[in-house]
Amino acid sequence: MEFCASTYVKALLTLIFLHFFLPAQSQHRVIISTDIGGTDDDDFQSLIHYLMYADKFRTEGLISSAFGEGRVADIHHVIDLYEKDYPALKAQVATFPHPEELRAITKQGAIDRAPFQGFSNPTEGSEWIIKCARKIEEEPLWILVWGGLEDLAQALHDAPDIQDNIRVYWIGGPNKKWSANAYHYIVGNFPNLHMIEANATYRGLFVDDRSDEPTNIKNFYQHHIKGRGALGEDFINYYKGVIKMGDTPSVAYLMHGDPEHPAGDSWGGSFVPLTHSSYRKFDRPTTLADTVPTFSLMEWTFDGPIVEKPQEEPPFFLEISGQQFEGESIGEGKYKVRFVTKGSGSWEHITISSIAELDGHSGQFVSADPWPGRLDAQDFHALENWWSDDANPDNYADGHQGAKSIFKWQQEFLIDWAVRWSWLENK
Repeated sequence: MEFCASTYVKALLTLIFLHFFLPAQSQHRVIISTDIGGTDDDDFQSLIHYLMYADKFRTEGLISSAFGEGRVADIHHVIDLYEKDYPALKAQVATFPHPEELRAITKQGAIDRAPFQGFSNPTEGSEWIIKCARKIEEEPLWILVWGGLEDLAQALHDAPDIQDNIRVYWIGGPNKKWSANAYHYIVGNFPNLHMIEANATYRGLFVDDRSDEPTNIKNFYQHHIKGRGALGEDFINYYKGVIKMGDTPSVAYLMHGDPEHPAGDSWGGSFVPLTHSSYRKFDRPTTLADTVPTFSLMEWTFDGPIVEKPQEEPPFFLEISGQQFEGESIGEGKYKVRFVTKGSGSWEHITISSIAELDGHSGQFVSADPWPGRLDAQDFHALENWWSDDANPDNYADGHQGAKSIFKWQQEFLIDWAVRWSWLENK
């Protein structure tokens, strides 16, 4: 099945109007912090997409912030593919950046999760954020975070003055549990940071519309990517070509809409003010009687032995759903660990430790939509420039809070991308 003629004509007329009749917009300054090569292949898809639109941005940094095996080499891999397709892209739009420009601004970020305090030591990535944020520019610096917040937290700790110069669009959700300590530090110390925290809205980009259209996420590769350029040849290696670009909404947000007004319509979602961020603390194993909002920050405190000096290895781990999260001694025989739920339902946890007092504490809890839930005395509050997923039931898509605000633009977004893939058709 192919697009009907009217769909193509409408899309092409829109593109012509935008190109020739609207005034040129200044390019957004962008740093991308990505966990590419880490736990999820969607970052490869998202970086391929970003580089195919690199003419629209002033890319100031590409930072690898992967906790797993991912490193800058994974970013360079995609740049190498882009280099092969660069002549064809540049033939269409002269302002595509040269591959060497992109390699020069590719930096290594944090490779470990932040300790309990939320920051650790400067990285090449965090120092690059500071350097770029301190430039005297009219345009703010957009930091698009596709993974953990460690480099951003470190940059804010080392240079709090950059807060007013940056805007952040963070793909939270599952990433939030791995970055719980860094998140705790940022939300607790920078409540005025301009932050879009997309915990569920981003899912609207890859909701399956269950159609047979070429814009269906399962069909798009076959109709528009296959056989097109080096980037297209590589795309099949990630989720067999099925669209799952969970980080791309941060880019789409800057492509279509007014980024200074998060409540407005955009390809990257529509958001509501986040006046508080839920935070639940327990000094005991939880039970099914304990219900927390989905995506809320949770913290457990356990009693253990008093130690005289810091230990090289974590004193215990909290295991949930087969994943382990490091606990830490905070002194005076107190041990803490943080976790963030990534979805609604019931959860089980258990502590694992070679220290008898910390081993085998098991429990359960329930997480429930919507985020951030009712204000609790423990919550972070008085947030002024934070935005997050719309809890209006009418804005859910496929069970995900706020996702409809992206899903309604999914076909238009993909039609626009299909045009760019056609530029590589004869490569």
